[in-house]
Amino acid sequence: MSFLSYLINGISLGSVYAIIALGYTMVYGIAKMLNFAHGDVIMVGGYIALISTTSFGCPPLLGVLVAVVCCTVLGVVIERVAYRPLRNASSSLAVLITAIGVSYLLQNLALLIFGANTVSFHSVVPVPALTLAGGKLTISGETIVTILSCIVIMIGLTLFINRTKSGQAMLAVSEDKGAAQLMGINVNKTIGLTFAIGSGLAAVAGVLLCSAYPSLNPYTGSMPGIKAFVAAVFGGIGSIPGAMIGGILLGIIEILGKAYISSQLADAIVFAVLIIVLLVKPTGILGKKIQEKV
Repeated sequence: MSFLSYLINGISLGSVYAIIALGYTMVYGIAKMLNFAHGDVIMVGGYIALISTTSFGCPPLLGVLVAVVCCTVLGVVIERVAYRPLRNASSSLAVLITAIGVSYLLQNLALLIFGANTVSFHSVVPVPALTLAGGKLTISGETIVTILSCIVIMIGLTLFINRTKSGQAMLAVSEDKGAAQLMGINVNKTIGLTFAIGSGLAAVAGVLLCSAYPSLNPYTGSMPGIKAFVAAVFGGIGSIPGAMIGGILLGIIEILGKAYISSQLADAIVFAVLIIVLLVKPTGILGKKIQEKV
């Protein structure tokens, strides 16, 4: 029964990684950029939800909605100010260095505003725990909501990409920006929408993560952001189903590694598995090899 409990916790943690990884994989798949500030947007979402529900007395759902809206706006601003001017830069390192700079900027602004102390986060999940097998297995409300949220977001995002005009524009831009622009697609608007969606998802992930592990500080999003990037690469960066599969597998590996091997080596195990997967399949689980045209 303990293995089943660990497995469920792993799926829950992996669902958070999957939601974050969706932001990474969308931005890379469409804009061909690695937004390493994405993890810090998680932290911003957590603080906004905390302030909304405690200082302003908003109901939990409204607090989450406020966090999503604010992070969506933040994502658009980051893309417009930091990334768009460098989109046609001769070196991809320029965007990468800018992304790291934005990450440190958000962390240090949080340090100035909230301080370095870790604060307690009040869960925004009103769902009670579920007890099974005569009380031997208990599934927390946060775990239930996190897994269901991941499934709903995955289905909704897939339908959005495949069934809407904006989603089709994203697919066109991901294939060829120049050709998409010639066909009348507003590339800037499409990439801005991608950042907006990814940042909104980061806010949801931040709230779910802080509800399951009730603490928050300016560095809360750093390690989950890195692990979610690993999950995106693991599943095949640029693939939405791959991000979900990679995130869930990563969460399961991490929790089982902590439970059966060593809690101190759990992160090392995660990265070792990634290395092995990339040695066997460099494009990730669902990634596709891109043929370069010359």
